[in-house]
Formats: sequence, C-alpha cells, structure tokens
Amino acid sequence: MERSILGAIFGSLLGIGTLGGLALIGATPNPGPGNPEGNWRLLDPIIYENITIFPVVSSTGQDTSPFLTLDEGLSSGEVIVSEQGAAGLARTRDGRPVTVPQYNSGASVNQLVLINRSKRPLLLLAGELVSGGKQDRIIGKDRIVPVGSDPLPLDVFCVEHGRWTGASSQFGASKTIVHPSVREQAAVAQNQNEVWDAVRSGTLSKAKPSAGAAGQPAAPPPAPLSSVVIGDAIAAAAPTQAYAKIYEAGRVGASVDSFVEELQRRFNRATLGLKGERVVGVVVAYGGDVAWSDIFASGELFEHYWGKLLRSYAVEALARPTYRETAAITDAREFLRNLHGREVVESEPGVYRWREITEGRLSLIELESVTPKAMTLHRLLLHRTS
Repeated sequence: MERSILGAIFGSLLGIGTLGGLALIGATPNPGPGNPEGNWRLLDPIIYENITIFPVVSSTGQDTSPFLTLDEGLSSGEVIVSEQGAAGLARTRDGRPVTVPQYNSGASVNQLVLINRSKRPLLLLAGELVSGGKQDRIIGKDRIVPVGSDPLPLDVFCVEHGRWTGASSQFGASKTIVHPSVREQAAVAQNQNEVWDAVRSGTLSKAKPSAGAAGQPAAPPPAPLSSVVIGDAIAAAAPTQAYAKIYEAGRVGASVDSFVEELQRRFNRATLGLKGERVVGVVVAYGGDVAWSDIFASGELFEHYWGKLLRSYAVEALARPTYRETAAITDAREFLRNLHGREVVESEPGVYRWREITEGRLSLIELESVTPKAMTLHRLLLHRTS
C-alpha cells in the first residue's frame, strides 16, 4: 500500500495526474507481489455445462464502506446521470429537488453527464448499464468520482442501437452489467461498433476446431444463445436492440435465468462454511479456456456486484460454443499473477489511479483509490477475444 501511495504521488509529479491524462510506459513490469491486498487462494472449481468458476478467497480484506456504488447512488437519487445539454430538476429518493445544470450544447452517443451529490466517492465499473435517456448506455471505464465534484463528462458506449428519443433525459439504475464479450469492447478495445456487434452476436469468441471422425475438424454443438436466437429476441421483444430487453426477456431471459439459478446453487454450496476467509472474486473459464477474472478489495464489495456479474458470465457461456472441456486450476492460477508488458496509466490527483497492462492476448486493468485509503478496489484480467 505504501508503494501504491508513492506511485500516485510520483505519477502526479511526472505530469500524469491530470484527469484523462495518459502515460505510456514501455515493457514495465507491474510492481508489487501477485496479491498486494492479501493472500488470494483458489477454491475447487464449480463446473456446469461449458463454464467453470474458480472462487477467489482471501483471509484479509479492505474496508470499502466509504465508497458508493452506481446502483446505490442512482436508486437513492444521490447520483444523477443525464444526457448532455439537459437541464431541469430531478428528485432524490426522499423527494428533495435537485437542479441538473446544462452541460455542453447537445446530447452525444458516447458521453453523458454525471453528478455525485452524495457524501461518498462513487465507484464506477466498465460495463455497468444505465437505462433511459435517448438510448441505454454502459460505463466505458472503471473510475472513481469524488465527493463534491462538478458535473462530470462521462465516457459511455451505446447498447441500444435503434433509439434516439426518450420522454426523459435522466437515467436510472438497471442493476445490470453486460457480459464479457461486450464489456471487453468497452473496457479494452473502446470501440462502439464492436460493442454493437457483441450485443447482437452474443459473443466475439471464435470457435476452435476439434478433431472429428478420421481426424477431420468437427463443429461444436450450436450455442443455446446463437446469433439466430438473439436475432429472434430482437425481432420479438427488442426492436431498438436494447441490451436489457434482448437478454432479460422471453426465451433468452428464461434460458439465462435457469442457468444462473443452477450456477448460484453450486456456488453457494462450494463456498459455504469458509472459516477466516471471504470470497473476493472469481476466475472464469469457458470450456477449457480460462478467459476472465474479477477480484475486489473486500468480500462486501464482491457480494454487491456478484449477482449481476454471475448473470453476465452466464450469458457469455450460453452464447459460446458448448465444448465440454474443463479448465485446469493451474491455468486459473495464471490469472492471479502480475503481467509484464506495455502499461497505460491514468490518474486524478488525490482520487484514483487507473492502469492497464497488456501482455500478449492478456489485459490487466486495476482501479486504485488514493483517498480515503490507498487500495486496489477492482482488478480485471481477461484473455482478449480480438
């Protein structure tokens, strides 16, 4: 943690401490031990159909109660998200009026305005969905919004391609985080067209050829959420291609619900009775390929996000080819190590430090708070599909 504080101070002195400022550091290793926040340990894998989940547990944890999450802030009215150029009044949950100042001249697909009127810094994760306005959007990057900040231009991506109108310019909590193929395009590729493609196709992961009869390649069984099934859902329930309507309603939603229910049952059984440890994250594999991990600074923070993260992993599993290989725990442990490669750093002095490290097809993104205490709030490591 001392190293984290020194890194934030050093970054500011180098001039990378302005909001949105980027620094490129070539071939710089990620400093510190594999787990700067405590001792991580993988539990035995939880296997169902083509997905394997390795719970990550720790005997230590940070106090993350000073931070507000997006769902909490939008539900209470302490956080306001609106289209650019919108002005008017909003109300908090207890009915108090809040003035929403006009920011910029007009609405923009890839930028909204956020106001944090709470007494806690606000934590945002890439891929969190806000619903309303002229079209539904997802947060483009992990970040922290400090207490008492001015109206903030917020980078977002559209996940509702066919609508640009709405009765209100305000956005509400959706309690949804998009599945990994979509989230990757926002958090790593930062490409709007790829975000739309991932919403419509379900997954951007390419099927691997497997040996069939006489050594000939054999196609895997079709995914339950194939592009045809998703297309039918769009035609029947989501003509504007709204993410939530595609993946939460009708046949698609029912398939995801039953998949999540069984995964949650197995997860509860596998993590019951832990003594002196808390689940702080997961490593996720599809078939034999370890693909994704989300790890948090505390068990409480993990529990807040777990429901919508689990659903997002389930959508990805259902959209990927249904191979039955099982990932090895040795491969999962690789997702707990530091990466050595090209590093990009973004920081806001006294608030947070964000960094991305790329090594081959792996990308590591860490969000570190500076105040009220230095800690890595969220760590995402993924194997890129593109």
